[in-house]
Amino acid sequence: MIQLQSERFANSYYHKLGEGFPIVLLHGFAEDDRIWDKQISVFQTLYQVIIPNIPGTRKSALPIEKMSMELIADFINEILIQEKIETCILFGHSMGGYAAMAFLEKYAYKLAGLGLVHSSVYSDTEEKKETRRKGIKILQEGGKVQFLKALIPNIVSPHSKDKCKQEIESHLTSALEISPESLIAYYEAMLNRPDRSHLLLNTDLPVFIFAGKDDVAVPVQTSLQQSYLAKHTYFELINRVGHMGMYEAVDLLNESAIKYVNTVLSKTT
Repeated sequence: MIQLQSERFANSYYHKLGEGFPIVLLHGFAEDDRIWDKQISVFQTLYQVIIPNIPGTRKSALPIEKMSMELIADFINEILIQEKIETCILFGHSMGGYAAMAFLEKYAYKLAGLGLVHSSVYSDTEEKKETRRKGIKILQEGGKVQFLKALIPNIVSPHSKDKCKQEIESHLTSALEISPESLIAYYEAMLNRPDRSHLLLNTDLPVFIFAGKDDVAVPVQTSLQQSYLAKHTYFELINRVGHMGMYEAVDLLNESAIKYVNTVLSKTT
C-alpha cells in the first residue's frame, strides 16, 4: 500500500499496480480495495491500476470533515496529483460510482472515460432515503453485524448465492472490518447526494455502464434510463447478476471493461 501524503486525508492509502494508461477502481459502500481483486489480476497486465481505499475503510482513516461524494472526489484527485497523473479512466462501483459522478462534476478535465458499475447518476428516491435512515439507526444502536449480515448476501442475484458462497463470505468478512461510524458517514453522504444526471447529458466523454438484471440496489429500470443520457454510452446489462458483478460475472465484467478502455484509448492516442 502507498500512503497518500496529505494533511486533509491523513493516514489514507491506495495501491498502484502495473504499467500503462492509468485506470482507477473505486470501491463502494461496505467494501474496500479487495472487492476488485478479480479485476486487478487482469487489468494490471494491461494498464497502470490505482485502487484507493476510501477514507474510513481498511487502513484509511475517516477524515475530520463531513463525508460526502465531493470529499471522496477530492481524495481521488489528491492521489492523481501525488502520482503525477494528468488523465485517467475512473470506474466506480455503487457508492464509488456516486463519487465518480462528483469527480466528473469537479474534475472532468482529468477524465478520458467514466465507468459506472452497478451505480446510478440519480439521487435517492424517498423510499431509498427511508431505508438508509433505518440502516443508520440500526448502526447507531450497535447492530453493525446484524446489518451487514442482512445486507451483503441479499445484494447478489439468487442465481449467484451458491456459486459465489466463498466470495460473499470474503466480502462480509472485509465489510465487518469497517467501523459503524464510517458506515453511518457513507450512508448519510449517499442520502444527501444530489441528482447528477445532467452531467451525463452534457458530457462528451464515453461512459461505461455495467448493470445486472437482478440488481435490487440499482433497479434495472434505473440502469436502462441512464443508459440513454450520454452521447457515447457502452452499456452492458447482464442476466442472472445482481449488484456484485465484480465476483458474480467476473469474465463478463473484465472483458467488457477492457474492450471499453481499449476503445477509449484508440480514440485518444
